[in-house]
Amino acid sequence: MLLLFVGSFLFHVAGTWTIPLIDRDEPRFAEASREMMERNDYVVPFFNNQYRFDKPPLTYWFQAASYRLFGDNDFAARLPSVFAAALAAVLMALWGRRIGPERVGWWAAIMFTLCFQTFLHAKAAVADMWLVLFVTAAHWSGYELLRDRFQTAEAATLQYQPPTANGAAVPSRWWWWIFYLSLALAFMVKGPIGWTPLLAVAAMKFLLPGVKLNQRFVFVPGVLLVLSIVAAWGIPALMRTHGDFFYTGIGKHVVGRSLVGLEGHGAGSIWLYVLMLPFFFVTVFYTFFPWSAALPWLTRRLWKVRDPIDSYLIAGAALVFIVFTVVKTKLPHYTLPAFPLLALLLAKNLRDVNRAPRLIKRTAIVTACVALLALLMAPMLSRLVPSLILMQQASQDLTPEMQFGVIGYKEPSVVWYFRKHVDGWMTDLEQGRSAKPTPAPKWPEIARPGAILATPAPKRITSAEAAARHAAQTKARTLQFMVEPGGRFVIVPTNMVNTLYPTLPEGWTTFRTQGRNTATGKPLDLTLI
Repeated sequence: MLLLFVGSFLFHVAGTWTIPLIDRDEPRFAEASREMMERNDYVVPFFNNQYRFDKPPLTYWFQAASYRLFGDNDFAARLPSVFAAALAAVLMALWGRRIGPERVGWWAAIMFTLCFQTFLHAKAAVADMWLVLFVTAAHWSGYELLRDRFQTAEAATLQYQPPTANGAAVPSRWWWWIFYLSLALAFMVKGPIGWTPLLAVAAMKFLLPGVKLNQRFVFVPGVLLVLSIVAAWGIPALMRTHGDFFYTGIGKHVVGRSLVGLEGHGAGSIWLYVLMLPFFFVTVFYTFFPWSAALPWLTRRLWKVRDPIDSYLIAGAALVFIVFTVVKTKLPHYTLPAFPLLALLLAKNLRDVNRAPRLIKRTAIVTACVALLALLMAPMLSRLVPSLILMQQASQDLTPEMQFGVIGYKEPSVVWYFRKHVDGWMTDLEQGRSAKPTPAPKWPEIARPGAILATPAPKRITSAEAAARHAAQTKARTLQFMVEPGGRFVIVPTNMVNTLYPTLPEGWTTFRTQGRNTATGKPLDLTLI
């Protein structure tokens, strides 16, 4: 297991220090963790001096701990995800040994580690790998609490057998604790989606007739344990924000995300929503690549061979897909928590295929080589992150007391990279939004029909007259911003420089770069003044 952990860790950690943080999620997480550490406030997250209610705090805590050891840099921001991915591989190997021959666990761990989506997110400074880890731990412990009902002729030959009393298997109470602690930690990573293992357990009521779930899972004390752990953070957070953390975190980012596609990710109409229902069942063929090539074969086999262990794994994976299919906001990586279960299903059912060991070995070697070769091109990605290039160009002229503003290019990476050198905050000069903390909307406001269905967006400019007025207001705000006391700089589209300053004031400096907005895909030409 140590060899597996080290191998997975080294595979995922490669390139984490050469690839810049990609807009928008990575810089948001990384900067919120840095501000949490700067404020010495580990209850309420902030981004750019404003509340960030998007996610619970556990990922920020892991990143802040990494910063303490390695400094606030791209590598340290991503290291927790690398660690979580390596731990998830070990969990799968250990679990696989409990449902089949030892090779099942090894194969499953290799499949998960080398699939495309894991390769991406194990190197990303986001919450997903920790969610995968804790959801997998919950699924495994749920399996152990039901294990005697899964006994088959093959399972009876496994090395480990649970203790028995009066001839009946007795699950260890440790699995009960692991199950509910994993659910609590999964919630602390990404909210209610971490509770999908409960749905898989509930499905066993129909798939394992006669099973007495409450005797095994003792739900009431377990749920109270989960709620008490969440409340230990949640109650102080709600009190500090007067309930806004709940209203925005649950109201917008859970309910709102379910009802409408946020930030352009999803269906804008009922017809497009219906058209996108198969989204995750299609995208799995590249997110789980290269192992997705075997999914049609696996589907046919599962239809022919009915096995209670397979039923449990299918229920866990299918429910993740179903939940996110219903939700309107759709991104390909949302179903990543199902991939350990898919890998276990595939490994378990390939164990009797004569060519499987050779095929898996060859596929794994080729995939790993291609992935590592791709990392050699990683330094080229820095050209696609203008905020990083501008920061590097201007670093010698930046001083800690500086404030900075932006026009147009207000991506989170600007805050992350420039606040390495300055203590100020980013101001959106185009919209006139300062970086002062702003309260979230109260419940009556977000409860209005349609109120939680979209993120605030700039007003559309619908006429030439309005466009001219908007441009004049933006120019006036920018000029006023730059003459206020203290060091300042702005990042603007290059074609605006002459409009703002036909003649650059004496002693001022400019830096220019061209690149691409990785969040929108649009080309950029920016100048820092």
